[in-house]
This record gives sequence, structure tokens and C-alpha cells, in this order.
Amino acid sequence: METRTLGEGGPPLTVIGFGAWAIGGPWIYGWGKVDDAESVSAIHRALDEGVNWIDTAAAYGLGHSEEVVARALKGLAQRPFVATKCGLLPDGKGGVKNSLAPESIRAECDASLKRLQTDCIDLYQIHWPAPGAPVEAAWETMADLRKAGKVRYIGVSNFDVPLLRRCMAIAPVQSLQPPYSLIAREVEEEVLEFCANHGIGVVAYSPMQSGLLTGRFNRERLTRDDWRQKIPLFREPELSRALGFVEALRPIADARKKSVGNLAVAWVLSNTSVTAAIVGARTPAHAEENAAAASWTLTSDEMRRIEEAYRKFYPPD
Repeated sequence: METRTLGEGGPPLTVIGFGAWAIGGPWIYGWGKVDDAESVSAIHRALDEGVNWIDTAAAYGLGHSEEVVARALKGLAQRPFVATKCGLLPDGKGGVKNSLAPESIRAECDASLKRLQTDCIDLYQIHWPAPGAPVEAAWETMADLRKAGKVRYIGVSNFDVPLLRRCMAIAPVQSLQPPYSLIAREVEEEVLEFCANHGIGVVAYSPMQSGLLTGRFNRERLTRDDWRQKIPLFREPELSRALGFVEALRPIADARKKSVGNLAVAWVLSNTSVTAAIVGARTPAHAEENAAAASWTLTSDEMRRIEEAYRKFYPPD
């Protein structure tokens, strides 16, 4: 599988990474019940397909995702690159709260090291900025963790350009993890260009828009404990519009014997500012299908047809 370098002087990452959000199981932003044994098998299949890195977070399942990742990696001859995140803590009410306090970040790092059963986290990221909280002390703490050898690289997730600049004034930012998909393009205008110009790697999350662009989604998949019930994109009229867009994309994917999900991921990877895409899987079959997106370079005609379909369902304001 193709690899790209993560930021300036960073490691080579395969263009597809295994996203471990869904395997965290039930929590306020969970995807419903999961089978841990099947999650482990999904990770193994992804690695067999050539994927060399995994993205998880302490918040996913409130630690459970990290534990499942550790279970999957136990005893492997070659351990993949593992990224995790900090900054979201249980709020005692079944949800999470932001905390970028230095002592909290240090405690979270130690807890993640323990759950992941490792002595060094490959990439440690601030999960979300905390509204109103100064980011400088948090980023200094992240840099200190790197100097102490507890993490190899440090990055951020969901940060805008002003926040990136504030971090860069203290220590280099290895990577940014933003949402990016065919129907979530906000980062194109400023963020991706900034990262490309400043040596910041980009690992895009939700390239299949939380399952909506897989080509397999239907309304019956939304169980009551699925976090997607909470967002407008999965409610009418937005849901029908997105599903109409998916059907317009299907002939393009079918012509190449690929899934619509493969098309969505390949489109994200066609942006040269993107290092890799985080693609979630809960079953070995999904992991195998996801890997197929890495071998598809969209032609100029395919890109044109995709854009025409997009403009039909999402016309400019």
C-alpha cells in the first residue's frame, strides 16, 4: 500500500489508517454494541491488507477502544504505528467534557500508555480545543511529554489556523486531524493549504462521512444508542439529499468495480495536502473493502463527474 510522510520529518504512513472510534462500543458518541473479538479480527485484517497505523482515542468508549487495540496488537512481531488523543474526560453524567489542563494531559497520557500496553505513544494528539481555555500551556505539556520519551510525535485534531499558529509558536505541530469528505469540505479553503505550506501532516477523519458515503447505509442501521441520531446530517431533509448524492456516485464506482465508500476515500486522498485517511471498520470484511480504496487513483473524467454530482445535490449558495 502507498505510504506518505506525515509532516516534516515524520514517519511513513499508509494512505489508509484503521479508525478505532466505532470499536469503542457504547458511550455518548458510540456507534452501538460491538463484538470485541470481531473488532480484533478487523484490525488484524487491516494489517494483513498492508495498513501500518491505527488511530484511536481515550474518549472512544471511555478507554475501551484503546484496550481493544492493545488486545489486537499483543504478540505481533511488528507493531503498527498507533495514534491516540487526549483532552476529553468523562463528565460523570455519561458524557465527556473538555480539559486541557497540564496535569490532566499528563494523567491521560499515563492512562493511555497503560491501556495500550506500551511505553511510548507514536502520535499523541489534542482531541478538541477547549473553548476559552488557553492552548499554550496544553501544547507546552505535549512538548514536554515528547521530550520525556512518552510520545514520539505530537499533533492536534479539529484545530483551526489561528490555533495552529499559537501552537507552532511553542513547538512544531506534526499533524492535524480534521474532518474531510465529499460533503464536508470546509477545511479546503484555508486549513489544508496552511498545513501544506507549513509542513504539517493531515490525517483526515470521516472520509465516508460517518458511514453515510459507504453506499451501504440505510435508515435501519441507526440504533437508538447510535450517536449519529443526534446530528442533522442523519435527519431529514439532509439525509435524503446525501443518499441521493450517493446514488449519483454509484455508477462511477461500479464502472471501476469499486464501492461508493472506496470512491469517497479515493477522492479525499486525491488532495495532495492529505497524508492519509482514517477509515473505520468493525468487521474484517469492512477492513478488506476499505483497503481497496488505496489502489484507486481517480481519473480527471471521474473527478469531473463526481463534481457534477456534488453540484447537483449541493449547489453553491
